[in-house]
Amino acid sequence: MRQGYQGTGPGAITPDGCAVELYARLPVDDEPDIVAGAVPEGARILELGCGVGRVTHPLLERGFGVTAVDESPEMLRRVRGARTICGPIEHLDLGETFDVVMLASFLVHAGDVEVRRGLLRTCARHVAEDGCVLIQREGADYHTDLPRERIDPQGFTVRIASSEPVGDGVNSVRAEYEFPDATWTQTFLARPLTREQFEEALAEAGLRVDRYLTEDGIWVRAVPVR
Repeated sequence: MRQGYQGTGPGAITPDGCAVELYARLPVDDEPDIVAGAVPEGARILELGCGVGRVTHPLLERGFGVTAVDESPEMLRRVRGARTICGPIEHLDLGETFDVVMLASFLVHAGDVEVRRGLLRTCARHVAEDGCVLIQREGADYHTDLPRERIDPQGFTVRIASSEPVGDGVNSVRAEYEFPDATWTQTFLARPLTREQFEEALAEAGLRVDRYLTEDGIWVRAVPVR
């Protein structure tokens, strides 16, 4: 387990505290719709941090070609129908480019600045000149007004229990997932970024914001700087 990261609950836990069984249960939200609305039909997508394929599978069903990358072999074993690659995202170099590179799951908020830089460099390295990078950011209130929770229509509770500063602009976040038959927790490090800081991080990697895809600014379409 990485320092500052922890997970509890049934089944395998990845080095960043994610529970494989939990993510296999979580329903798909609006991510496939957001992606489909921002990229050409049939685009070749490099999905960084695919997990168990929660978004991968709906994208495949929509006719996209997906190369799915994750550092967890336990996660990747759940992915069906996509080319899969196991390894750290920040060091990935496939020697090819894609129409779309996707970095979801708030990975851009990695607590380690060098990891974030590596993630964004991977995005820039693999996006075609006329392609785009889709990034999911934290919402403006992600680290405030805590604890907060929501009950999913499928009957489980998601709770962001706490977000505590641990130094150098990084917070330790604890999330809890309660199902009728099981409970999982994840503790992880996250670096809050203002919109300005986020755009500066993109620029450092040779990317720029093309447009914000959602009103809350959580989903962003970025393109290479020309």
